[in-house]
Amino acid sequence: MLDSIWLKAAGIAAAVTLTTVTAANATPAPTPRAAESTAAVVTIRYDDSRAGGWEAAIAAGVASWNSNVDNVKLVEAAPGTRAEIQIVATSGWPQATLGPVRPGGQVRVELGSQAVTQGHDKTRIAAHEIGHSLGLPDTKPGPCSQLMSGSSAGTSCRNAVPNATEQSRVESVYANGFASRVPADGRVLVDAS
Repeated sequence: MLDSIWLKAAGIAAAVTLTTVTAANATPAPTPRAAESTAAVVTIRYDDSRAGGWEAAIAAGVASWNSNVDNVKLVEAAPGTRAEIQIVATSGWPQATLGPVRPGGQVRVELGSQAVTQGHDKTRIAAHEIGHSLGLPDTKPGPCSQLMSGSSAGTSCRNAVPNATEQSRVESVYANGFASRVPADGRVLVDAS
């Protein structure tokens, strides 16, 4: 009987030791967000030095994309360095080269004051045109909830955030740490209403 009690006690001690060692060496499974953050990120530089009067709208549009997609990071190019997205202010309608722009490539965004004169929101314009650079075409006509519906959503629309479908499309284009093998489309999309 004493041997039986000792064997049970030894078995419990071994189980406790095994559990303690296993728990100490275990690593928790990564959360979905942590797994996403380990994916390669494509850095795309923009130059807005010729977009006077649009600086706040550009910064807000860039922040919207950076906070809503994980594998693309838009950063302002240092003075004198090459940028993939050239942003300029014009007096016409906003327009942009349809991407997706790749690192080392180049597209142009024109932020036209004519749309602002007609009542369209500057931040929405900037975020929308940057969306073209990232490979998204227009979705006109469309509701305000679609950033790429552009001017068709009307002058009361202030939404500068890509919806889930738009976010997913950009994530897909820049998956695996590089832009799609398809180069920038090259078409210029004019966002006149």
